[in-house]
Amino acid sequence: MSKLWSDIVHKLTPYVPGEQPKLDNLVKLNTNENPYGPSPKVLEALKLEATDSLRLYPDPNSDALKAEIAEVHHLNTNQVFVGNGSDEVLAHTFQALLKHDKPLLFPDITYSFYPVYCGLYGIEYKTLPLADDFSINIDDYDQPNGGIIFPNPNAPTGIPLALVEIEKLLKKNTQSVVVIDEAYVDFGTESAVSLINRYPNLLVTHTLSKARSLAGLRVGYALGSSDLIEALMRVKDSFNSYPIDRFASAGAIAAMQDSTYFEQTCSKVIKTREALVSELADLGFDVLPSGANFIFAKHPVKDGAELTAKLREKSIVVRHFKSPSRISAYLRITIGTEAQSEILISAIKSIL
Repeated sequence: MSKLWSDIVHKLTPYVPGEQPKLDNLVKLNTNENPYGPSPKVLEALKLEATDSLRLYPDPNSDALKAEIAEVHHLNTNQVFVGNGSDEVLAHTFQALLKHDKPLLFPDITYSFYPVYCGLYGIEYKTLPLADDFSINIDDYDQPNGGIIFPNPNAPTGIPLALVEIEKLLKKNTQSVVVIDEAYVDFGTESAVSLINRYPNLLVTHTLSKARSLAGLRVGYALGSSDLIEALMRVKDSFNSYPIDRFASAGAIAAMQDSTYFEQTCSKVIKTREALVSELADLGFDVLPSGANFIFAKHPVKDGAELTAKLREKSIVVRHFKSPSRISAYLRITIGTEAQSEILISAIKSIL
C-alpha cells in the first residue's frame, strides 16, 4: 500500500461488482440486468441528442427529467433528486442524511455497498440478522439509531417486505431517516412511494438500470420530502454540479414516458421468473420467494460454489456469494429470456 495514500484509503474495503465477462456466447445471469433492451423511443431520443449541443453543459438541475419522474410518481419536482445511477444517489444519501451520533441500521445480509459507504464516510453502523426464513423483522429496528436503510425487495435474497410492515416501521421510527432502496421494486413488490407525503422522514430510491433497461446510461433518483431532497442537493452541488449528461437525460426521459413498454417488459420478466421457480422446484431446489428480477436458490446436495463453477463450464454465469456462510449454498440467478431459462435448466439437469 502506498505511503502517498490518504489515511482513509488504507482502511477501505471496496465494493466488488458482479463480474462482466468478456467472453462470447455467454448466458449472462449474474448482474441483474434486464434481458430486454431499452424502449425503441429511448434509442430514438439518443439519436436526436447527438448534435452540436454536446459542446454545452447539460442542465445542472435536470429539470425536464425531474418533471417526468414527478409525474410518474404523482409528486412535485421538489420531491425528486436525480443522480448518476442509484449508487451515486445512495452515496449522497449516506453523507447527507445518515451520518449521525447513533448507528445506522441495516440487515446483516443485504446490498453489500452499504458497509462500504459507511467506511468511506466514517458512519457507525449496526447490522441486524435476518430471520431464519431470510425475511426482515421490522420489530428488530425499534431501537435507537441514526437512520435505517434496506432494499425492498432485499438483495441478494429477493424477498419482498409488505407495505404495511414499512408503514409500521415509519410510525415507530420518526426521529431519523428511513431509506427504502427500491432498485427491484417493479418486478412484483409494492412501492413505498405512496407513503412519502405522510412520512417526511421517508426517502425512496429508484434506478433506471433494471426495469427500464438503462444500466448503460447510469441514471437513478430519490423521492422524498422537499427537506430531504434539499439535503441531497447540497451534497450533490458540493461534489458534481452536472451528474446527468445530455444522453442520459434524453434517454431517461423517453424511458419514463414509455409506460407501455416498461409494463410489458416487467410482465415478461415476472412470467419467466415464475416459470423458472417452478422448474427449479421440480429439480429439488429451495427457492426463496422473489419480488425481484432474480431468484435466490439452493440445491439440497450440490454446493453453491460447485454449481456455479459447473455452470460456467457450460458458458452460463450466475452469482455466488462465499460469505456470509449462511448464504454460501445459494445461487443468485438473474431472470433472462425464456430461451436463456431453457438453456439454464437443461444445463442444471445435465449437472445433476
